[in-house]
Amino acid sequence: MRILIVEDDPGIAEFLQIGLRDEGFVVEHAPDGAEGWYRLRHEKWDVVILDWALPKMTGLEILKNYREESGTTPILFLTARDTVADRVTGLNQGADDYLCKPFSFEELLARVLALSRRHERQAKPVLQFEDLTLDPRTHYAERAGKRLVLTTKEYSLLAYFLRHVGEVLTRTRIYEQVWDDRYDGVSNSLEVHIAELRRKLEAHGPRILFTVRGRGYYLGKADSGG
Repeated sequence: MRILIVEDDPGIAEFLQIGLRDEGFVVEHAPDGAEGWYRLRHEKWDVVILDWALPKMTGLEILKNYREESGTTPILFLTARDTVADRVTGLNQGADDYLCKPFSFEELLARVLALSRRHERQAKPVLQFEDLTLDPRTHYAERAGKRLVLTTKEYSLLAYFLRHVGEVLTRTRIYEQVWDDRYDGVSNSLEVHIAELRRKLEAHGPRILFTVRGRGYYLGKADSGG
């Protein structure tokens, strides 16, 4: 699960990142409203934790604009604004939940998990390309009617490719989105996982996961990645 934290207090941001990563989530941080707004619109997130009082663009402005653009990602307001009027305003503008500072991490985690479950039930259930399908709710993947037994990392890779069919994905981009890390130019971990995922896919059909020399990888038809 990918979580975006939009928070200008570095202490709170670090506390949240450490705690949520320890729970197994991929966590990114935007230190101001402008960066938070950009990343919310241009990247895929499962939950956003949003402060209200932010430099460059307030959390309320981000929330209002995002909902006006029909954005559906669950948003949890985490703010020191604790009056009833503030909570009503935040929820009426489209926040899915509202938690006041100071807060308990255990409560925040429970709310994040609840938002994620609710969003999963509302999201499209199946990712598909030709005879390959993957259900994000059950983590069940199959090709040509045959179940694919995948490791956690292979599942994450396949889900990422299925969300970007026909698009060449660079090594750096894959590392950042699937490994939650930056590509160091040396490690061959990605190549090893790609080779194993490709082997499992090709056990039940022709090649659909391709390497584009010098650029990266794509899932699609043989000529769709340029």
